[in-house]
Amino acid sequence: MHISAVNAALGLWAETEGGSASLINLSENHTFRIDLPDRRRYVLRVHRPGYQSARAIESELEWVAALRAEGLLPVPLPIAGRDGRLLQRIGGDRHAVLFAWEGGSEPSPEDDLGDLFEVLGRFAALAHEQAMRFAGSPGFTRQRWDIGAILDADGVWGDWRRAPHVEGAIAETLAAVDLRLRADLAAYGEGRERFGLIHADMRLANLLVDGDRVTLIDFDDCGFGWFMYDFAAAISFHEADPQAPTLRRRWLAGYGRVRALSGADVAIIDAMVLLRRMALLAWIGSHGETELARSHAGDFAAVTAELARGYLG
Repeated sequence: MHISAVNAALGLWAETEGGSASLINLSENHTFRIDLPDRRRYVLRVHRPGYQSARAIESELEWVAALRAEGLLPVPLPIAGRDGRLLQRIGGDRHAVLFAWEGGSEPSPEDDLGDLFEVLGRFAALAHEQAMRFAGSPGFTRQRWDIGAILDADGVWGDWRRAPHVEGAIAETLAAVDLRLRADLAAYGEGRERFGLIHADMRLANLLVDGDRVTLIDFDDCGFGWFMYDFAAAISFHEADPQAPTLRRRWLAGYGRVRALSGADVAIIDAMVLLRRMALLAWIGSHGETELARSHAGDFAAVTAELARGYLG
């Protein structure tokens, strides 16, 4: 999405008319910072064509509004355009949503990640409790993060089999863990205490830390999945870190202060971690144009296979 097209569309919102855009991030979508001459700032998310439908984006914003209304989580505030609608269209075929600017920055490796994982655990439990009582409007729709959506060849993020370096012994190991995950997750089941509306990408990169305030952002991947998948999302790209067991304990501690987990819930976490790795492997294979995918493509398959061997053993 070219910045000139974004600047040309800023009049769709009274708040941003006369502003200028600069790219913050390119991942699933384009995210722009909008600066105004009076130093006000906003965030504009421009959606990748073909990923989320208009109704799915409106459903995401509906859940965010419900979380804000209950005061449960510090989440972004969407801003309506001049026509009163939160969802706008720019550049002909791109959906866009404007958000109020939130202070803070993404956590750095020097931060106390244990404390942040307790926050992530608490946030996840609060969101899951709310999701269990949340009734969306007629037509509410979000994708499913279930076995087929992640492991099948036509998965939401693509086919893990086509990712970089999935070949030879690595491919054999990953095929074996694919079968094992299907069996273990089918046995675990999708009861309402285990499976429901989740953020699905509640990781450090989607936190803004400003002193003692931590804001959870980017609900673009929210959908229906296992509640424990939110831990797997939290530990994304840190699964093989020596700190991972400690971060898991801290996440569970934060979660447990809000919502009780069964032994089966805790036991399934290892499967969720592998499921998330397989999802990210597919994403890396289908999003090679992004810096995040390029930075992890070299060894992601090999590390996933190493983790899979431990799980299979």
